[in-house]
Amino acid sequence: MAHFANTDFLTVAEVADQMRVSKMTVYRLIHSGELPAVRFGRSYRVPEVAVEEYVRAAVTGNRSETA
Repeated sequence: MAHFANTDFLTVAEVADQMRVSKMTVYRLIHSGELPAVRFGRSYRVPEVAVEEYVRAAVTGNRSETA
């Protein structure tokens, strides 16, 4: 597993707000493996850098790079 010592994590709601999508869409991205996430108890946290990379790949049309 990747080393997350200096990583900022976002909640699913924060990711949804940043990406302007629903929380359900974020959960779908997590469960499909398109967006990496770490489970803390009953909730997920998404590395902020993963969101940035996903959005960058979506804008440039290179989504396969994030998977």
